[in-house]
Amino acid sequence: MRVTTGDGRELRVEWVGDPQGSPVFLLHGMPGSRVGPRPRGMVLYQRRTRLISYDRPGYGGSGRQRGRSVVDGVKDVVAVADALGVGRFAVVGRSAGAPHALACAALLPERVTRAAAMVGLAPRDADGLDWYAGMAGSNVADFRAAAVDPEGFARMLIPRSAEIRSDPARLIELLRAELTDDDLRVVSDLGMRSMLLRTYGEAVRRSPYGWIDDALALARPWGFEPAAIRVPVLLWHGRRDVFSPASHMEWLAGRIPGALAVLEPAAAHFAALRALPEVLRWLVDGDEGGAGGRRARAA
Repeated sequence: MRVTTGDGRELRVEWVGDPQGSPVFLLHGMPGSRVGPRPRGMVLYQRRTRLISYDRPGYGGSGRQRGRSVVDGVKDVVAVADALGVGRFAVVGRSAGAPHALACAALLPERVTRAAAMVGLAPRDADGLDWYAGMAGSNVADFRAAAVDPEGFARMLIPRSAEIRSDPARLIELLRAELTDDDLRVVSDLGMRSMLLRTYGEAVRRSPYGWIDDALALARPWGFEPAAIRVPVLLWHGRRDVFSPASHMEWLAGRIPGALAVLEPAAAHFAALRALPEVLRWLVDGDEGGAGGRRARAA
């Protein structure tokens, strides 16, 4: 379906699972799209969950929003929820979607029941955090370029996006040298790989600007303070993550009141795809025992 925002943009939206189930927004990674990796519809139906996803501006079938910030995504989530007749809902974001999920938790306490941020980043201006420490060289180069030379970053990403549009598997190949053994196991699974290639292809199908604008938004202030969040939050991370280092999760855990931090010692970035079903269970059922990982105290 398509939803028109208050400023006239169009968002491409879809949902799967039980139409009468607990609504949960799934906010995709970078690059990503509404068709990103997720549990099968029958599994969601059995768990009485309605999983809602949409293409962030510039991705897939959604129109671009120039100069958007992380906090701008909150209005889009509200527009989609209102169009679907959803009042209160949970929200989970993976990777680049994680800060957007936290923005919803901060700004929509009257509507968000619970929020989860999986393998996410801390704000670029996070006080006391060495933001690039432990981060893969490709991400360091991209985020530094996005922060100091946005136009140059866009020129760099346009041909990369065209490569992936032609062959979505190219993105996995570009990352292969930096993938941990755990990540390689995940992306080598035929089912996971198929879902990843589908979301990458849809992400850049029409333009590179969803990807470009996501990176620029993450390189700027988010527009809200994580410390302002008052709804229950789960932070899920892999200790071996080199794309979003675990130190980012630890920084967030030390600032979000009452946050539950789950750290998988042997997991890396793509392990979030395996953990998603348990995180959804926490969001819907309110299981205080965690989400299939080891509870960690923030450093």
